[in-house]
Amino acid sequence: MANAARGGTQTAYSWGGEIGEGNANCHPCGSEWDGKQTAPVGSFAPNGFGLYDMLGNVGEWVEDCYHDSYNGAPTDSSAWTTGPCTYRVFRGGNWNTIPASLRSAFRIGFPSTGQGNDAGHRIGRTLDR
Repeated sequence: MANAARGGTQTAYSWGGEIGEGNANCHPCGSEWDGKQTAPVGSFAPNGFGLYDMLGNVGEWVEDCYHDSYNGAPTDSSAWTTGPCTYRVFRGGNWNTIPASLRSAFRIGFPSTGQGNDAGHRIGRTLDR
C-alpha cells in the first residue's frame, strides 16, 4: 500500500513533503469534510498512479499482520502474514485523524475483528509486466 499511496514519489505524501490544504480528508486538512465524515470518492486529485483517496478519508486495512518493527519482515514486498495476527496493519489515516497519520510510512495495528466508519479496504491485484 505504501508504494501505491506514494504514487511513484519519494515524498511523505503523494503531492509533496507537506500536508498542504485541500489535498485530503483528515482533521484538519482544509476540506469541508474534515473531522466530520467521509468525502465522496474522487473529491481530491489522484496521485501519480491515477489512484484516488489513498491517503485520508478512510484508513485501509492491509494484509500484513501487525508487528512492532520490521525485523523479520519479508524482503520481497510480499505481505507479512506470519506471527500473531490478532492485529492487522492499518494505513493511510482517515477523516478524523491528524495529518501525520496520512504519511505513507505511518502504520498502526488495528484489531482484525474491528470495524468503524473510518476503516475500509481497497481491492487490488498484481499486474503482469
